[in-house]
Amino acid sequence: MRVHFIAIGGAVMHNLAIALYKKGYKVTGSDDEIFEPSKSRLAQYGLLPVKEGWNADSITKEIDIVILGMHARVDNTELIRATELGIRIMSFPEYIYEQTKNKKRIVVAGSHGKTTTTALIMHVLKFLKINFDYMVGSSIDGYETMVGLSDNSEIAVLEGDEYLTSAIDRRPKFHLYIPDIAILNGIAWDHMNVFPTFENYVEQFKIFIEKISEGGCLIYFDGDPEVRKIALAATNKIRKTPYKVHGYFQNKTGFYAATHNRVIPVKIFGEHNMQNLSAAKEACLATGISEDDFYEAVQSFEGTSKRLQKLNENENGVVYLDFAHSPSKVKATVEAISSRYPGREIIACIELHTYSSLNIDFLPLYKGTLDKASFPFVYYNPHAIQLKKLPYLSMEEVNKAFGAINIRVYDNSSEMFSFIKKQNFRNPVYLFMSSGDYDGCNIKMLSEELLHIK
Repeated sequence: MRVHFIAIGGAVMHNLAIALYKKGYKVTGSDDEIFEPSKSRLAQYGLLPVKEGWNADSITKEIDIVILGMHARVDNTELIRATELGIRIMSFPEYIYEQTKNKKRIVVAGSHGKTTTTALIMHVLKFLKINFDYMVGSSIDGYETMVGLSDNSEIAVLEGDEYLTSAIDRRPKFHLYIPDIAILNGIAWDHMNVFPTFENYVEQFKIFIEKISEGGCLIYFDGDPEVRKIALAATNKIRKTPYKVHGYFQNKTGFYAATHNRVIPVKIFGEHNMQNLSAAKEACLATGISEDDFYEAVQSFEGTSKRLQKLNENENGVVYLDFAHSPSKVKATVEAISSRYPGREIIACIELHTYSSLNIDFLPLYKGTLDKASFPFVYYNPHAIQLKKLPYLSMEEVNKAFGAINIRVYDNSSEMFSFIKKQNFRNPVYLFMSSGDYDGCNIKMLSEELLHIK
């Protein structure tokens, strides 16, 4: 089987390319720009294109399937040539469904918690030595790739992203997975560049529920009014299982998940993670896993990359990195850190990076999200606004939108980090939140500087 990837450098696309290469497929690909870590990982397997850019001559009749990434445009020369030659063209989610259509598919959807919930389920299955396919939106310790496909599994665990499928298929990705077990964690407006109104955004989740296979199961968060509303309104022939935030407490010895008859030490923390744990539990029970096995397995789960990931800790403080970027995610993450470290100074930095977060009409939704931080910081890059062709955004407008009295807003990341490093915080907890990279800043190295690690 020969597969060609148009836009092979994407975070998930390059992982699928590596996964297929490891299955023995002949894999080629192209992209007009490839960044790290995709570049090094593709090079490691001999899959890095010789040069960047699109080349129609690389598309020949010997190719069996072209997998089209969201980054590629409709007028892509390789896409046009593949169409002319009659080669089968599939989007990433189409291909994932094709590979898993005969398996029990667990699809995790919602505006937040998707990656952690997916990873929790994967951790339990792996702990119990149950074979499964997977697709998750972050790197996880113990997994070489973010995509895994096999011929000897009966279960597939998929993170259900609501963003669009490709340039020629404007459906949200999670509409294509047809779940047997679906999780819906929460709904908070995001991606306003493709879903211009909240109602339009909510509609995508209604369609997702309609796509659940007949006789399948919807596991939904009962604490979200919008989720409960559309779950109860669904009329297709499915089982509905509501869930709440899992019981928990913390003390000087650690963080614990608790039920009426058991107390389990866990390595993750925060109310939002206890919501994720509860969702993962219901999904695992739906596959036939026992409560005893589930609770034994989750005790060793340490989280995923950039999801409340602890980078460093010593007597000088602790540093966390998190993917949070939408208002609901930022608020939940800051509150989790504040609750976990009572009485300590919380230095919280958020980078506005997405189309929505840099839009003046969306910004007011961030009001109050940093209130639990002792020292809140917001950074955005004016060049990113230009690239997204959005109106100019002033630091005063950003300050007003967040509504925190002591907030500091920067449009230069170096200046912000320089200021933070010069402060004499007492017993600090640093939290850096972004779906970007603060203009290429190595946050791991920054954490070592902040904590004076030599």
